[in-house]
Amino acid sequence: MKYLAPLLSMLLIGSVNASQVLTSIKPIQMISFEITRGISNPEVLLDAGTSPHDYALKPSDVKRLKKADLVVWYGHDLEPFLAKVLEGRQNILTISEINDLDLRAFAPEEHHHEGHDHGSHDPHVWLGLKQSAQIAKALSERLALIDPENKTVYQSNYQSFVNKLAEYANKWRAQLDPVKEVGYYVFHDAYGYFEQDYSLNHIGEFTVSPERKPGAKTLIDIKTKLSKGDAKCVFSEPQFSPAVIDSVLRGSVAKKGELDPLGTDIKVGPDSYFVFIQSMADSFVTCLSN
Repeated sequence: MKYLAPLLSMLLIGSVNASQVLTSIKPIQMISFEITRGISNPEVLLDAGTSPHDYALKPSDVKRLKKADLVVWYGHDLEPFLAKVLEGRQNILTISEINDLDLRAFAPEEHHHEGHDHGSHDPHVWLGLKQSAQIAKALSERLALIDPENKTVYQSNYQSFVNKLAEYANKWRAQLDPVKEVGYYVFHDAYGYFEQDYSLNHIGEFTVSPERKPGAKTLIDIKTKLSKGDAKCVFSEPQFSPAVIDSVLRGSVAKKGELDPLGTDIKVGPDSYFVFIQSMADSFVTCLSN
């Protein structure tokens, strides 16, 4: 009997650790939280407000990556800093490689410039209804393989997530419908999946990728269209505060709004993913309404 307690303790620790998830960014952590409910709490690599576009790994990050039982990331196009350290690893879920993932293609001129290829597809998949459900399904299936004892919980959590997603989608559609014809600009081309789901009138962006500064021709074109009243709102992002947005708005009646594709101020917990997307819908409505 004296050996029974240590043995049970080891089994319990193994069961908890078997489903420990580390995600690259916060929105993926939010989806993961819904799938691991009641089993474990997923962790995130990048701090809130940190953009994956220009991040550099720290030694402490590498240790966390090695310790995790499952690392979830989009792939090289969004998190190039992870490509080398994750190469050849088996305990990873690469979202961009999920079978039949419905990816939005960039136009050729959008993703390739000055000899730099930024990928042919939009990596911001967590903002799409179908795509977030596909991520949740792939995650639940992978966790069921890692931690088969909790397979039914992962499956139940996934079903709960997609059911709730369908309910919220109807609410968001009704909320956004009155402003779907109103034109606007975004800082960078990150909202395509959300915009397609709700048929929003995205006129253009300052840049395709945040590390690429908008050119003079782009800024002149935006300023001209704003002066004509073609767009009612220009959205900035909390991760980037370019003065160019204020400069093109000067002399215009267009409003300035803010969209946060990473959910910086959202606390991760039950239903946090839905709170995050709700905040996105609210930001659009606030800036695009009269």
